[in-house]
Amino acid sequence: MSVLPSPPVVGTGTRSPPADPTAPTAHTDPVVDTKRKRGELRIYLGAAPGVGKTFALLNEAHRRRERGADVVVGLVEAHDRARTAELLDGLEQIPRRTTHHDGEPRSELDLEAVLRRAPAVVVVDELAHTNPPGAGNPKRWQDVEDLLDAGIDVLTTLNVHHLESLSDVVRRITGVDQRETVPDEVVRRAEQVELVDLTPEALRRRLAHGNVYPAHKVDAALADYFRPGNLAALRELALLWVADQVDVALQRYRADQRITDTWETRERVVVAITGGPESEPLIRRARRIALSAAAELLVVTVLPVAPRATGPDAPDAPSRFRRLTEDLGATYHTVVGDDVPTALLEFARGVNATQLVLGASRRSRLARAFDGGVGAAVIARSDSIDVHMVPHDESPEPPRRHPDRNPLTPSRQALGWLLSVLLPLVVTGIGTALAEDITFSTDLVGFFLATVVVALVGGLGPAVFAALIGAGMLNFFFTQPYYSLTVSAQENLLTLLVMVTVAVLVALVVDRAARLASQAARARTEAALLASYARTVLAGPDPLARLLEQVRENFAQESATLLERVDHDWTPVASAGPNPCADPDEADVDVPVNPDVHLALRGRPLAAGDRRALEGAAGQALLALRHQRMSAQAEDARRLAETTQLRTALLSAVGHDLRTPLTSIKASVGSLRDVELSLSAEDTAELLEAVELSADRLTGLVDNLLDSSRLATGAVTPVFKAIGYDEAVAAALAGVDERDRVLVEVREDLPPVRADLGLLERVVANVVDNALRHGSRRPAPRASGGPDAAGPGAAGPRVAGPEATTPEVGFPEVAVRASAHGDRVELRVVDHGPGVPRHTTEAVFAPFQRLGDRDAAPGIGLGLSVAKGFTEAMGGAITAEDTPGGGLTIVVSLPAAGPQTP
Repeated sequence: MSVLPSPPVVGTGTRSPPADPTAPTAHTDPVVDTKRKRGELRIYLGAAPGVGKTFALLNEAHRRRERGADVVVGLVEAHDRARTAELLDGLEQIPRRTTHHDGEPRSELDLEAVLRRAPAVVVVDELAHTNPPGAGNPKRWQDVEDLLDAGIDVLTTLNVHHLESLSDVVRRITGVDQRETVPDEVVRRAEQVELVDLTPEALRRRLAHGNVYPAHKVDAALADYFRPGNLAALRELALLWVADQVDVALQRYRADQRITDTWETRERVVVAITGGPESEPLIRRARRIALSAAAELLVVTVLPVAPRATGPDAPDAPSRFRRLTEDLGATYHTVVGDDVPTALLEFARGVNATQLVLGASRRSRLARAFDGGVGAAVIARSDSIDVHMVPHDESPEPPRRHPDRNPLTPSRQALGWLLSVLLPLVVTGIGTALAEDITFSTDLVGFFLATVVVALVGGLGPAVFAALIGAGMLNFFFTQPYYSLTVSAQENLLTLLVMVTVAVLVALVVDRAARLASQAARARTEAALLASYARTVLAGPDPLARLLEQVRENFAQESATLLERVDHDWTPVASAGPNPCADPDEADVDVPVNPDVHLALRGRPLAAGDRRALEGAAGQALLALRHQRMSAQAEDARRLAETTQLRTALLSAVGHDLRTPLTSIKASVGSLRDVELSLSAEDTAELLEAVELSADRLTGLVDNLLDSSRLATGAVTPVFKAIGYDEAVAAALAGVDERDRVLVEVREDLPPVRADLGLLERVVANVVDNALRHGSRRPAPRASGGPDAAGPGAAGPRVAGPEATTPEVGFPEVAVRASAHGDRVELRVVDHGPGVPRHTTEAVFAPFQRLGDRDAAPGIGLGLSVAKGFTEAMGGAITAEDTPGGGLTIVVSLPAAGPQTP
């Protein structure tokens, strides 16, 4: 017996212990507590049927049995899957209880029999199942609860759409109402929930191979519930739900182990509010931060231990902030503590937060100089938590400084003024203390050194002040008469002048060096901006619009517009941002590129230094404009070349496809008119049939050509009405050859679509005809008139019923199915032929495209092109996708008819 391995599983709990701890194992399991009163529940959770939950379930049952545990199967639904049935071999199965519901026998879990058997482990499939009337419990999960209460471990399965909290979400995604649900609390109480994961593509392949549903249900399932988008959404729901349970288990573990360090396993953003006017924008800003990081948001306010007087900023968490928090999908929390930074950090570490959002302090700069406030304390003690300081309308504005007034930074200037006082005092103190050991010249050098140091650090103002202070102290303490500011000698006056001169010269050198450094930094910034503008122009679509948007952002402008003068009037060529300029005179910043092209910015005036980079951006904008126009000219040339190529292909194809039926008609008519030929009635009928089939083929060819011409000239005007797909399909198939090979599964109760009946008939007929001609693995028998002919008298379409089977190998049928999804209704034409390469699915709708012209089949390749044009004219879409297992599926999607549709 071959047992397939189960798919990979992701566990959220601890592994269940074996019933017999003395059995040989590959690892040591915990000893079973024989006095326990409740069994352990292990759930295999999947995103959809067919992912392998029952495989994983039965493999676990075999594993436990091999380790010596007493394992029985209470109920497993094999659903006629041979490989699942194989896994039941070797496991003891409790006979099921047979009941009758609506006159039909049903086999259910025999709860009483399992309780009497009292195994250590029981396998019960499909936890969300609803028991028939008359059973002890209405739901199977209640039977499982009884088993757990009896001390029996239970292994079971569940799909994510059966979770009660997600049933409405799944209904919106799939359009299917879930009648069988399980309360989330039942699943959360499970000791272990394992996710059985499978990609949507792999699951669809399983369905196509018949490993999930019977063959006659495969195509309908692929077109409806098992669509790639549905499966991807269900998979994400399952992953997120299991991740949430893992996070709950992690929080419980951290609390039990008293772990306070932040573990960055999941992004969590905590925003602290005071209840003041800045709280609402702070919450919204934190929400944007959380969304960008796909993180959970928690809003917290700190209440003082001692009550405070209420006021506009009283931290009593106004109800409107609580409502705003709930509207944004966040959670609101309140903590108590007089030490706000400590309370915030303890809360953030307690919830394992990774980011903390605080509002900028509303205190003045002077107050912050003595006490940094909550933000500074939180940043100093935040450790691994990232702290965001968000400015708001209540925070004080920083002082503005003109960049050209002083190239030195404010902190450097402040340090210079401080040194201008301290250094002369230090030199005076040293000179006074060592008066007997040093001479006047040494004191003089010390004051010169102090002046130079101050000039190097603080620039001109502090240097001159230090020189004056130093000269005064030198005269007061170290020249005669001592302790007097009287200048008794001309040399002392000269010393003062020299010190001031040195201070000025050194300060000028420092100032020039700082200005040169600032200019170099500005030049580097301008070079980086120009390089960025050049990259924008050379790469990506619509470079001019992206360049203007980048200019607007770089220079903090409201809008950026490129204006061109045409016939003495200014015309906006491209713009970024609201309220663009219509004339250079309206701009706050006008940069002429040439006399007829200007770059106009609206927002704020710019300094002369910023205009240099802006002039470079304007030049790049002109290049982008020229490049855009050259690209448009190249596109026109490409279209002209394509038109020429299409004309050539049309002449070639039409020349062949017109000649063939005309030759057949001429030969048949010539034979009928030849008086020397003695034709029987059968021969005459055959020749007349050949004439009719060739004429029909010519009619179809001319119709496609005319339709293609109407689409090219925009002459298709649909007449909309509510139409059922069943009506359109029946009318379309009436004129299609080999209708006996078409399997129709279009329900009459589907919503009607808003379409033109004649156009929709042509769309369906062309798509089905294309599938019949190209969707077989071997050539299908055709009438002598060719595949484009609408042969009369063919058998009608075969409608699928309960006994429908899949097509024979090598001669597959074409299936036509329809289903509703939201506000659209889709018609799917499925074939099981060779298909087309994935990268060429869009090319099948191009005119004169016939699978790369690899065969000699007749037809000029306009069928799908016309179908695409008609579908889009009706406001729909037509796409091609791979058929799982091989083949091509054409999907026609049209909007459902609303009440306003006549």
